[in-house]
Amino acid sequence: ASKEAAALGAKVGLADFVNPTPIGTKWGLGGTCVNVGCIPKKLMHYAGIKYEGLDEFDFVGYPQKIEKKHVWEAMVGNVQRYIKKINFDYKVQLRSLGVKYYNSYATLLDKNTIQLKNSKGEVETVTTKNVLIATGGRPNYPDVPGSQECCITSDDIFSMKKAPGKTLVVGASYIALECGGFLNALGYDTHIMVRSILLRGFDQDMANKIGEYMEKRETRFLYKSTPSKFTKQKNGKILVDYQQEEEGVKKSKSEEYDTVLLAIGRFVDSKAIGADKVGLTMADNGKLFVNDAEQTNIPNIYSIGDCAVGRPELTPSAIMAGKLLARRLYKDSKQLMNYKNVATTVFTPLEYGAVGYTEEDANTEFGKENVITYHSEFVPLEWNFNIFRGETSYLKIVCNKKDNERVVGFHIASPNAGEITQGISVAMNAGLTKDQLDNTVGIHPTIAEEYTTVKAVKGVDDAKKTGC
Repeated sequence: ASKEAAALGAKVGLADFVNPTPIGTKWGLGGTCVNVGCIPKKLMHYAGIKYEGLDEFDFVGYPQKIEKKHVWEAMVGNVQRYIKKINFDYKVQLRSLGVKYYNSYATLLDKNTIQLKNSKGEVETVTTKNVLIATGGRPNYPDVPGSQECCITSDDIFSMKKAPGKTLVVGASYIALECGGFLNALGYDTHIMVRSILLRGFDQDMANKIGEYMEKRETRFLYKSTPSKFTKQKNGKILVDYQQEEEGVKKSKSEEYDTVLLAIGRFVDSKAIGADKVGLTMADNGKLFVNDAEQTNIPNIYSIGDCAVGRPELTPSAIMAGKLLARRLYKDSKQLMNYKNVATTVFTPLEYGAVGYTEEDANTEFGKENVITYHSEFVPLEWNFNIFRGETSYLKIVCNKKDNERVVGFHIASPNAGEITQGISVAMNAGLTKDQLDNTVGIHPTIAEEYTTVKAVKGVDDAKKTGC
């Protein structure tokens, strides 16, 4: 948003400051995505896929056995070097556009006045016509003894100096499954503690598919479990006391881990930046209420991304919303952000790409009798080097029968699901129908070809595909 506004001739200042985590982790310019989110996550996901692939070298004709011994420090070093390059590039971009960069914590004093405090405790005050709040969120810590003293979060894992060893991931969100997925793939004994269901808010057929795939890959899930205490042991390990429900009865259990990673959601600390003091209205979780133009209840203060109520917690949608806001403010544009059919991908070992309605939500929105879901269970060609693998990918296309079988939901669990889903989102925003998919010539042999050939109706036909 700052770069777009500056390019349009506005005088722009950008304040960016990271309060360290309880164990002292901090990072550079660029926000969550670059430093402790999408970028390091995707790189470590890729590392996990490469590492798991070593088991199949003999199937493709490599006679030698490669020792599987992961060097955590080497991977983290390379990831952090790339991140620091991006941090530097951002500073150069801001400077070239004339954006004033403040490495300071910003606090609202009134609707036009901001206090900036840097790491040395030095304070200055600036005034501005418009304010954009895009602070994102930080990980939650549970109200459990020892959580902050003994545990880390996704803010810490990507820059850890030593290998995590045996790890407990607490949570069932996409962050929990992504981190648990690459840790297990890299050879670390990984357990995931799940209170209720996997990937709440996502299509549950797909969520369960991901869970089954990860369990087959020897990730251990502790279902119906919640932690009750974390204790640092003399040997450096963490003793986790927890409750697990078995046949309706809660049982007390405990186990030692080298690392405990919390991934139980995120919060927005709006009060810390003075949002309440200037009269901004917010939800209980700290997110700010905004209208369709990203405007808060104070007309010159705007908010985008994770810190706004009802907005996808996705960096690309926040970037687009910020650009469009800058154009409305400084270019006389009228275009609003379209939050419909925003695609996303969960980078679990078996990637899950999604755009549009889940099947459950489509049934609620259009009526179950008006929804038809096509599905296919198939084996990506590359997996057939190892005919003993016994794993499948899965695709769902959710259509509204009363609207010419318009595609209202697309879901795929497969390798490279993100690359496939991105293209489908373009088509769905252009009004894609099932007939148009059926009349599209696929690229053979690819995974994406599958959505041009799927015929099986869920609840009527078997999803399993035979042949190539």
